[in-house]
Amino acid sequence: MDITSLDFQQGRIKLVLFKSRLRSVLYGVREADADLFSLPHNPIGQWLYTVVMPRYSAHAEARELERALQRMLDTGRDLAAQYARGQLEEARAGLERIDGHAAQVELLLQQLSRRAA
Repeated sequence: MDITSLDFQQGRIKLVLFKSRLRSVLYGVREADADLFSLPHNPIGQWLYTVVMPRYSAHAEARELERALQRMLDTGRDLAAQYARGQLEEARAGLERIDGHAAQVELLLQQLSRRAA
């Protein structure tokens, strides 16, 4: 079974959802929970492991996507820890790094999408 464009759109939506939730944490709207930064428990990680990896785990793009997502979640965890230590402005400034990670994830999603087509 190949992954459809709808499947990739769901991945992109989950990426936006992660960024939104992290932003909410860094602006004090919600509490950070460990699942937000856990690849197996985060919605985008769950999508990766249930939709992408069963079909494309042998491809370099899928493995790199997994690493890119883990780097993004690790950076998010670090920013939430900064926020918790009272380094509000520094943590919020770090959202630019999240955007960089998200751009890399988007590029990998595009590459996988082309492979799936």
